[in-house]
Amino acid sequence: MFFSCLRITCLGAAIALAGCRSVRNAALDQVGDALVGSSTAWASDDDPELIREAAPFSLKLFESLIAERPTHVGLRTAAASGFTQYAYAFVEQDADYAESESFARAEVLRERARRLYLRARDHALAGLEVEHAGLAARLRAQPEQAVAGLEGEDLPLLYWCAAPWGAAIALSKDDPERIAELPIVEAMFTRALELDESWGDGALLSAWIGLESVRAGAGADALERAEQRYRHALQVSGGVQAALHVAYAEKVCVQRQDSAGFRGALAKALELDVEAHPEQRLANVLAQRRARWLLEREPDLILAP
Repeated sequence: MFFSCLRITCLGAAIALAGCRSVRNAALDQVGDALVGSSTAWASDDDPELIREAAPFSLKLFESLIAERPTHVGLRTAAASGFTQYAYAFVEQDADYAESESFARAEVLRERARRLYLRARDHALAGLEVEHAGLAARLRAQPEQAVAGLEGEDLPLLYWCAAPWGAAIALSKDDPERIAELPIVEAMFTRALELDESWGDGALLSAWIGLESVRAGAGADALERAEQRYRHALQVSGGVQAALHVAYAEKVCVQRQDSAGFRGALAKALELDVEAHPEQRLANVLAQRRARWLLEREPDLILAP
């Protein structure tokens, strides 16, 4: 990591000295590529608080470089994923944890999470527009037709556009205009599944666990379909994500008032060895933290018979 930082510092000095625009742009692209390559190291960290404190600087650094190179797809992808994950792990979840002590504080945090999710969405949309000019406008007019032109190389940006957009809608239950955007998110996730359902070790299928119950025309069998998504996601992912079990417990078992299923799913999340899958370490540590919190809240979530 030290040598990566040293390399970036040297490249930064080269940018400052570069007088020729083409040389400056090439140097900026090198810095962007170096940062994007090193950002994935966060996923293997086991200290969420360290990442919480480090993330804002990195996210603002991404945006500073994007201001210079707005069409750098790698930077747009890193910014979109970074803002999404920061908003979920350290803002929206903090709102949930704070609600029992201060509803007002929780609402302030949720509003901040909404803004961060939309910021992430906008970075992803801008990245998609590099190769698909006018996509944002087409999404709002005819979402199914708009996403049909996206291909495999667009999948990371497609996911990091749909995920924060859907999260922002979920936090906007009193905003009819935002809720009306749900078909766009559904179209994007549908296209992503068509391109590669295994992408992200089951992340796409995990998103559908929650989406099934709120999508247009969900129907009475929505929870059954959500459970099928959960089972399929476990097969696709190989069971490396504790978050899958947490999503099932929250989105399906709570709706069914299924105490046994709720406890069983969260037990599976907590049984997962975070050291066995280093590439998922941080996500699993955070998911297990939420699993413990949910177990403590079971009396509030599932009524006694």
